[in-house]
Amino acid sequence: MFMPQRWITDILDHAHPGWSVTAEELDSGFVRVGFETEGYDSIPDTAGPLVLGRVEKVDELEGFKKPIRYCDVNVGGANGTGELQHIICGARNFAEGDTVVVALPGTVLPGGFTISERKTYGQVSEGMLCSAMELGLSKVQDKGIIVLPAEAGQPGDDPRPFLQLDDTIFDVNITPDRGYALSARGLAREIASSFGLTYVDPAEDPSVAGLRIEVPPVDGEALSVDVRNTAAVKRFGVREIRNIDSTVATPFWLARQLMVCGQRPVNLSTDVTNYVMLLLGQPMHAFDADRISGGFTVRNAQQGETLVTLDGVERALHPDDIVIEDDQGIQSLAGVMGSSTSEISDSTTSVYLEAANFDAMTIARTSRRHKLSTEASRRFERGVDPGVVEVALDIAASLIAEIAGGEISAGRTLIGDVPVMSTVEMGDNYPSMVAGVDYPQGTAERRLKEIGCDVTVSQSVEEGPVSLSVVPPTWRPDLAMKADLAEEVVRLEGIEDIPSVVPQSPSGCGLTPRQRRRRAVGHALAWNGWTEMLPSPFIADDTFDVWGLKGDDPRRNVVKVLNPLEFDHSSIGTTLLPSLLDSLKRNIDRGQVDVALYGVEQVSFNSSGGSSPMLDVSARPSDEAVEQLISSLPRQPLHVAAIASGLWTANGPWGPGRAVETMDAIELVRVVGRAIGVTFEFANVEHMPWHPGRCAGVFLQGSAGYTPEDAVGFAGELHPQVCERLGVPSRTIAAEIDLDAVPFVQRAVSPQLSPFPAVLQDVAVVVDDSVASEELRRSLMAGAGALLESIELFDVYRSEALGEGKVSMTFALKFRAPDRTLTDEECNQAREAAVACAHSELGAVLRR
Repeated sequence: MFMPQRWITDILDHAHPGWSVTAEELDSGFVRVGFETEGYDSIPDTAGPLVLGRVEKVDELEGFKKPIRYCDVNVGGANGTGELQHIICGARNFAEGDTVVVALPGTVLPGGFTISERKTYGQVSEGMLCSAMELGLSKVQDKGIIVLPAEAGQPGDDPRPFLQLDDTIFDVNITPDRGYALSARGLAREIASSFGLTYVDPAEDPSVAGLRIEVPPVDGEALSVDVRNTAAVKRFGVREIRNIDSTVATPFWLARQLMVCGQRPVNLSTDVTNYVMLLLGQPMHAFDADRISGGFTVRNAQQGETLVTLDGVERALHPDDIVIEDDQGIQSLAGVMGSSTSEISDSTTSVYLEAANFDAMTIARTSRRHKLSTEASRRFERGVDPGVVEVALDIAASLIAEIAGGEISAGRTLIGDVPVMSTVEMGDNYPSMVAGVDYPQGTAERRLKEIGCDVTVSQSVEEGPVSLSVVPPTWRPDLAMKADLAEEVVRLEGIEDIPSVVPQSPSGCGLTPRQRRRRAVGHALAWNGWTEMLPSPFIADDTFDVWGLKGDDPRRNVVKVLNPLEFDHSSIGTTLLPSLLDSLKRNIDRGQVDVALYGVEQVSFNSSGGSSPMLDVSARPSDEAVEQLISSLPRQPLHVAAIASGLWTANGPWGPGRAVETMDAIELVRVVGRAIGVTFEFANVEHMPWHPGRCAGVFLQGSAGYTPEDAVGFAGELHPQVCERLGVPSRTIAAEIDLDAVPFVQRAVSPQLSPFPAVLQDVAVVVDDSVASEELRRSLMAGAGALLESIELFDVYRSEALGEGKVSMTFALKFRAPDRTLTDEECNQAREAAVACAHSELGAVLRR
């Protein structure tokens, strides 16, 4: 927000006559109370003979493409001769007898533009009549020149003191939670706190801003108003002024305040409402009363309604928009912009002044919906003080009546009451506790009163710590709890005074076991050629229908998001595979066909079967409410998942590459097991979306059962139909493990390695073809006993000689003892025991 230093100084000068600071000091003052500035610029200097002039004669030159005027201007003795100065000008907003600003030849305007005598339009122009933009008072292009009142001075006088060209303009960055600071009233209050000055509120005493209110006592209503949405329209006020002199222009002092704040003067009524907005922060709107029929109805727009706003754009309204209408139709998009049908014009003699307080979120959504950000909407969406509606109406009405005459109607319509702010309890020492700074007693009370709070001091039991009952002012709706109050105290006392203390890290073992396990899994997979990705927590709503899962599958028990980023991805996944599959397809679509991806993230299972309750945070929730909230939270186990497609080893001089296969997925699970110190077992299961004949369930060693319900994960090849529906290659492999279902293995002590040699033996057994190799391996391992160090399948043989439906499997056995060298006899006994166990459990016989 642009704010001139003079306006701040003039408001504070009321209680502290003669108070002033430099621009650098004022900038530091803003920063000291937490307001950053985008910078500040002095009004550029104008060097040379800049003087006041009086227009004595105006001749209209004809024959040119645009109107040109040849003016005789009295500049006194400033030109050295006392004769009239002849100046060419194209502006139309002045007349004979007006006082104007003249740049005589030799004047250097801002930007280094030097004025000289020159011939143009067939005449010699001996200078220039200046506009506000040319003098650096305004950054908005205006077709008119500056017209000053007679009290500005005599012809030939220096206009700089009257124009106040020695001012500095600050660009203050107002944060969204401090809407009150989008006004001279709010910023002056902050500067008063920054410099320890007494502050007098212009809303309570307008004379602080050089204004006087002269309005008749309220008697009746200005016009009837029907507010149909009191939730979005908190307060609504109207005042009427009649018999205004429409020929009166906006006085320079008022136009100057608008220009240095970045606004363009339009007409008196509009300019007055903008001035009041800049002073108090209360947006206003002026309606041409003669164009209004009947009373006002403030309501929500209806679907299909349109409105042509003041910028000439026809806008399709939304049912959440608030509009103001009369008997003829919609006259304003409330809180944003008025319509062209009741716009103030040069012939307006009667005005309805409207000031209101609208719901911040409603106006913010309307502004964004229509891509229409205005000075009014910027303030409403940040919060406007509901207590200044009456004052704003009175100040605006008094100003218009004072400048342009007219009669202020005694009637005033006012709908809604000023809300009662909630009391916040806070200990006087609470800011000291949260900031780590020992503030003297009474600091909190003093600072909170500075920002407008009503503070009541009470002593606690047995004259202990002082307790404060604080009622925030109506312009500070952001002060809702004691933490907000403490922040205000700390901010005003000086954030730079809070010491910076680097906390000491507590002693401990570093990462938690869960963190170490997660890191070990990630490192192991990356070292084995897999590429890590960060799976998205959101999955498509139809994912499990595409997979063909049954209706009672636990993976369908997803958590739904109320406001999803994408309307068709409103579910939080119970598996990481959907996100991995999306990434796989994206890579393949972009030409990367050999892909091996993994991710380690949490998934979410809806444990409550419903939605989490929304607790009231105005006070501490009850223990029962907290317990209900906690019990509704989803279960979030940590999963590791991987997916691969294409070639595992590339083609090259060494020969053709090898495509990924089911055993690669199972080996991935073994890699994870070795990384976390767990030995997994495998059994063939059916579990979508895996291929029913190429899916291995992952079980903990010694698991009680080998059904899908007992598995901690699954690995294998994806179902061909699922691959086809998802658009990924057939023979794609995938694996997923619930790491939280796997017990922690403490491996603080290094394993003891035997110094004695191993004894290697092979055993070939014949079993039915229906017996899985993993099942036979577990049986042999159980029978071999403690001396068996490892067992690996290395050959499968089928022959008619073995018998119909029979298969021979050969395993390599490694025996080793920790304390001695084993004999052949001991190893043979262990080998025979292994075969005997397999025979009793699976009918296996030793192949001869």
